Amino acid sequence: MALKFPIFMDAQSTTPCDPRVVDAMLPYFVEKFGHPASRNHPFGWEAEGAVDAARAKIARLINARDPKEVVFTSGGTEAINLALKGVAEMYREKGNHIVTTAIEQRAGLDTCKRLERLGFEVTYVPVQPNGLVDVDDVKKALTDKTILISVMFANNEIGAIQDIAAIGKLAKEKGIIFHTDATQATGKIPVDVEKMGIDLFSCTAHLIYGPKGVGALYVRRKAPRVRLAPMIDGGGHERGMRSGTLPVPLVVGFGRAAEICEEVMPEESARLGKLRDRLQDAILGSVDEAFLNGDPERRLPHNLNISFAYVEGESVLMGLNKETALSSGSACTSSTLEPSYVIAALGASAELAHSSIRFSLHRFNTEEEVEWVAKRTIEVVRRLRDMSPLYELAKEGVDIKSIQWKAE
Repeated sequence: MALKFPIFMDAQSTTPCDPRVVDAMLPYFVEKFGHPASRNHPFGWEAEGAVDAARAKIARLINARDPKEVVFTSGGTEAINLALKGVAEMYREKGNHIVTTAIEQRAGLDTCKRLERLGFEVTYVPVQPNGLVDVDDVKKALTDKTILISVMFANNEIGAIQDIAAIGKLAKEKGIIFHTDATQATGKIPVDVEKMGIDLFSCTAHLIYGPKGVGALYVRRKAPRVRLAPMIDGGGHERGMRSGTLPVPLVVGFGRAAEICEEVMPEESARLGKLRDRLQDAILGSVDEAFLNGDPERRLPHNLNISFAYVEGESVLMGLNKETALSSGSACTSSTLEPSYVIAALGASAELAHSSIRFSLHRFNTEEEVEWVAKRTIEVVRRLRDMSPLYELAKEGVDIKSIQWKAE
């Protein structure tokens, strides 16, 4: 089969919408256009029924007891904002301390920074060199003023999967609300809000082959009942936590995407894991001074993040971007030329943090695409190194760090 260019391998920024999801959405743009809050005529009833069905499918995917615990938002960023800000405002009389990690995505980190400006205290727990947080470090960070623990389920750059069940257990023991940003994990690996002791769980449709513009926040109703101050006031939709007319076609698409993920997850994860390993082995087996970022085992099956010493990550991307869509970090930070703060948090040098490339596979990638991307990546890195005087010095055994550069 002939390859179609450009090849998309940036599936942790977004995913292509599954044609089955598009088919499910189409009737709700024209034929079934009712408002789900219009409960006095058939158009509204039909829309409400479609929303309820989608809510149930998402609840089933994450093992929520009650579909009503699923609150729809405009996406993962809003869901994270609602979780953090909603808890902060609602429980401020109980305390003003939040515990999170240093490698959360920008939606989490920037929200915490805003809360700090509003008088809250935030502890950013560091991670180990493999990208995993030590649960004991989370425990040590807790105080009698801690009202929320927020730890991402799986990282958006290195794919590291945290021990969410252990952190959930700790939160329950301490009586602290626990939120996890699961935008990268949902639909890719098994998640269970009940077994893992999760109180707030944010996710989004466009990372599970659904449409952009819709996400969800699971909000626990029992043991404990979590209350949130709304960020958007209006008609009291979504149990009063998120007012606004729901985008019914997008919600329907989200539900269908969740349904498909539940059906195919075991087989799909295994297939993508094999393709990822094939890509990894090909690159690391042919390029010296290339380093895997993150834990080799506890990571998402479709994620591969490699730092190539002595080349700039942006230069590698420029050498590939006409034919292959990759990333040097998260989509949330790609507008800056700053080195990846996630890679830096692992203890890597600024140079290595600048040289990281994220490959993230998706449902529709093929073996031929993986082989081609591996081959071209190796070619580009080798070509860039041929032009690098630093690489030449390093190969001659010169300690680059010991060189004292003299300015004229």
